[in-house]
Amino acid sequence: MDPLTVIIIVACVILLIFFLWMVPIGLWFTALVNGVHVSLVQLILMRWRKVPPGTIVNALITGTKAGIKLNRDQLEAHYLAGGHISPVVNALISAEKANIPLDFKAATAIDLAGRNILEAIQTSVNPKVINTPPVAAVAKNGIQLIAKARVTVRTNIKQLVGGAGEETIIARVGEGIVTAIGSADNHKQVLENPDSISKVVLTKGLDSGTAFEILSIDIADIDVGKNIGAILQMDQANADKNIAQAKAEERRAMAVALEQEMKAKAQDARAKVILAEAEVPLALADAFRNGNLGVMDYYRLQNIKADTQMRESISKPQTSAANNGKTDKK
Repeated sequence: MDPLTVIIIVACVILLIFFLWMVPIGLWFTALVNGVHVSLVQLILMRWRKVPPGTIVNALITGTKAGIKLNRDQLEAHYLAGGHISPVVNALISAEKANIPLDFKAATAIDLAGRNILEAIQTSVNPKVINTPPVAAVAKNGIQLIAKARVTVRTNIKQLVGGAGEETIIARVGEGIVTAIGSADNHKQVLENPDSISKVVLTKGLDSGTAFEILSIDIADIDVGKNIGAILQMDQANADKNIAQAKAEERRAMAVALEQEMKAKAQDARAKVILAEAEVPLALADAFRNGNLGVMDYYRLQNIKADTQMRESISKPQTSAANNGKTDKK
């Protein structure tokens, strides 16, 4: 075969494949058979607008078969905005079958907000159960209770855009449980009537501003925890004891310091007395040299000193004898 002929055949095949890709005749025929009127020109322009024709045509066919009127331009605009075509169409069909008011504009807004519109419709039809983590609260008598709850919710379509999610529901229910248990005078009342918690929590309107509507709150389990009141009292008593011990230690240290100060003062006084006594002989010598003290005066001073020492020596044996006498009597 001539090489030129081979090149021509290959080129024709490539052109045919490109033509069939640009002009999806099979897709156009499928749409026509299913009652969806889309021209070949529009299918070609979808390629140029970077919109997959198969996605748009399949959505139109699904909506037509379900009795929902869809606009091709709106579907293309939603796709170009970053939306999901198939979930939106399926959500519209599910909402219509369940008699839930939902139009295309609201569905696309919810989808572009980042929420799964199809899952939201399913949750609205089939309510969802949310299990809360263990919530610890303390009754007025100081006993801790640990409760677990099951919250049954369904989607609030009107609040899907801008409404809070499951985390907010769990946080609010936990707050309501803490409030209900904390307002009880005795933990036994809560154990006897756990439905009282559900009633208190439901009256607070915890689903306001959220994407869900709370249908019921059921207390799944309640456990008795620690005696928080007794623990706090013990901690307070230990703190008071430590404070008292610290103050006593402070007073003892002050007393020891005062005693040391008094001893130092006494030692200082004794030192001054000793120094003064050491100056007496010097003063006597000066008095002799200066003629202020005579021999007789010094003699009389020595006699007085001797008499004093004698009296002291006489008084000491008497004191010892008196002590000995008391001992003998005993």
